[in-house]
Amino acid sequence: MKHLIFTIGLLALVSCKDNKNQETITHSDEIENRDAHLNEHHVESAANVYDNSWTEEIEMNNGEKWQSDLPTNEGVKKLQHTINTQTTSTLADYHKLAKSLGDDITFVIKNCTMQGPAHDNLHVWLHPLIEKNAALTQAETVEDAAKLKSAIDENINAYYDYFK
Repeated sequence: MKHLIFTIGLLALVSCKDNKNQETITHSDEIENRDAHLNEHHVESAANVYDNSWTEEIEMNNGEKWQSDLPTNEGVKKLQHTINTQTTSTLADYHKLAKSLGDDITFVIKNCTMQGPAHDNLHVWLHPLIEKNAALTQAETVEDAAKLKSAIDENINAYYDYFK
């Protein structure tokens, strides 16, 4: 009888341990699948940050450019000056550029007095610029940083296609 109780106890212990291992494996698989999905999303988002698909969303003012306010135009001029005058040959240079552009973007956000549809369309232009600049602050290679700088430059210069 002792042997029977011992054997049943041993089987229960082994069975419980195997069940926990299976739960751990299942949980690990779920985490790996989630992480793979997040990485795919990150790669997709990173690829989208280079493009200017926002131009498909922005609207014109009955075929005309939107009237902008003076502080926003001043901020955009600051952005243009910053991107055109800062030398970028190293990753540190690109990160410094991102910091300066971030300051200029903050100026636009804090000083903008636009309202209504013009303001809404400004956000269509501004949001991708913010995302591109955020990506530039995190760029890990000079090649990626150079692509981002080019995309940012296009974004900034496109402002005048939609606003006056």
